[in-house]
Amino acid sequence: MTSARGRRERLLWGAGSVLVVCYALVPVAWLLSLSLKRGADLGDHRFLPAVVSLEHYRAVFQDPQFAAALWNSVGIAGLSTLAALLPGLLAAYAIVRLEFPGRRLLLAATLAIAMFPPVSIVGPLFDLWRSLGLYDTWPGLILPYMTFTLPLAIWTLSAFLRDIPWELEKAARVDGATPMQALLRIILPLAAPGVFSAAILVFLFAWNDFLFAISLTSTDNARTVPAAIAFFTGSSRFEQPTGSIAAASVVVTLPVVLVVLLFQRRIVAGLTAGAVKG
Repeated sequence: MTSARGRRERLLWGAGSVLVVCYALVPVAWLLSLSLKRGADLGDHRFLPAVVSLEHYRAVFQDPQFAAALWNSVGIAGLSTLAALLPGLLAAYAIVRLEFPGRRLLLAATLAIAMFPPVSIVGPLFDLWRSLGLYDTWPGLILPYMTFTLPLAIWTLSAFLRDIPWELEKAARVDGATPMQALLRIILPLAAPGVFSAAILVFLFAWNDFLFAISLTSTDNARTVPAAIAFFTGSSRFEQPTGSIAAASVVVTLPVVLVVLLFQRRIVAGLTAGAVKG
């Protein structure tokens, strides 16, 4: 009786999982289908393209605007990740390893910053960046990305550092290592999975951002791909850029999907680190 009930539960869970995955993947499949259709076939209602065509991908990669935006996305997301990880690691180490008043309050404050709605500060940032000369520049995007991803990096790294035994660091200090040497040579190698998880999460946030990219840029100097796609136009004013937008979206989404599929365990570990204590 129990085994039959267990099989029914596994069957129901399996069927539910399949439905959820299909529901999530249908929009992606439709986007891929649109990108592979010919321009003349974009108005039909068939799910699969009648003739597979790569004309939209060729048009996208021949567009200098997209090439510049792709370079901006890679550079800005990479620099934002480094800018958030380095101070995030030091802050997480201080919160976990050092005794000082208000460290729990400091960790709670970082989470409060992460939950702050970005749309509420875009307007003031727009005026401030224009006054400081940061509008439409890489630093003008890296600074907001760092602000909103640093709390995530601190939270993730502090959870990993909390699970590393104190004895290892104490032994290194007894052997004459300074706190910085103990961090770099003992703690950091052991916390590498946490650093890697935090880097992936921070990179995905910066790569997918649209709000800051569309509000704080105006040219190809710093405009990233999510914002550049919004400015795609057809070959004439009578043509909708549906195919080009779909092709560009597939190109931008593909690296994110590959990263999530290859490192999904590390991402889950980063999100759940410290949630269960033995």
